[in-house]
Amino acid sequence: MKLNKLHIPILLLLVTGSSCFCQDINFSQFYELPLLRNPALAGIFAGDVRVTSAFRSQWQSVTVPFRTMALGAELKKAMGENSDDFITMGLQITDDVAGDSRLSRIQTFPVFNYHKSLRGDKDSYLSAGISGGPVMQRFDPSKLSFDDQFVDGSYSASNPTRQVFSNTSLTYWDAGAGISFNSLVAQNARYYIGVAIFHFTQPKVAFQKQYDIILNRKYIVNAGITLPVNEENHVILYGDYFAQGGSRMAQGGILLNHDLVKYDEEQKISITGGVFYRKDDALIPVVKLDYYHLGIGVSYDVNTSKLKSASQFRGAYELTVSYKAYRDIHNTSANKVRCPTF
Repeated sequence: MKLNKLHIPILLLLVTGSSCFCQDINFSQFYELPLLRNPALAGIFAGDVRVTSAFRSQWQSVTVPFRTMALGAELKKAMGENSDDFITMGLQITDDVAGDSRLSRIQTFPVFNYHKSLRGDKDSYLSAGISGGPVMQRFDPSKLSFDDQFVDGSYSASNPTRQVFSNTSLTYWDAGAGISFNSLVAQNARYYIGVAIFHFTQPKVAFQKQYDIILNRKYIVNAGITLPVNEENHVILYGDYFAQGGSRMAQGGILLNHDLVKYDEEQKISITGGVFYRKDDALIPVVKLDYYHLGIGVSYDVNTSKLKSASQFRGAYELTVSYKAYRDIHNTSANKVRCPTF
């Protein structure tokens, strides 16, 4: 069977052997979407409620764009007046569409994270989180072209084909878990470090049941630190490292945050700029505006991979919009944790 313009993951899911490395969703502004990085990073922010949306369009200069959308929500709640512990409940929804075949994957993952206070001054927390739920994937074979649709050297979509797909959709269940530690060190520097594992149940993801294809487990290390320069400026560092099957990936970068107007930690206007690097893939400039409770971030991937000549260094653009705030004083976590974010 010869397929024209068939996206690689389809070949993996339909044809290959017992296991595969299928690329997971990854955003350049990954620090804005902690539920995709590690369930134990849920709730590690200044506030009680956060909602984040993201849109990414990639490879428009090379082929049919790959488009990814995400929506995440987090809600923190203190365990009680006599406890320094708190919990975070969340929900992460993603929708990814790739290539001519419109290979799509929609996942809906509830998230739960428990934050255990390790010190009486409330500066250090050990968090353990878990996420999981259904994943629905499908593709559209009518968007594909096959070699037997070429007649006398001419292709027509109306030409019949002998290729038949008995199943073009699939739903499976997936899960991830992780732990993280965050604390405050000298001069109000705030940091966190975490480890997580995704696809630990190794779900079967083949469209055709005769192929025993599973998702390899993915192991992740996360880290971040906020370093105050003065009252108005902070330097922020983020980094992630992934290992899945035989593949490895590292990404990280630096941001400089400047407060334009600041009444307190909740009521302020600030601007942030910086640059990130994804190893052997992209250099990523980033800019973000925080206007009181609302945040808007924009980034662009300058392609540095082996496709840089074909893409003319053009990779992906990305937009994030977030909202975070404290709830009423009786339910707030404001005094329960000093978060390692600006």
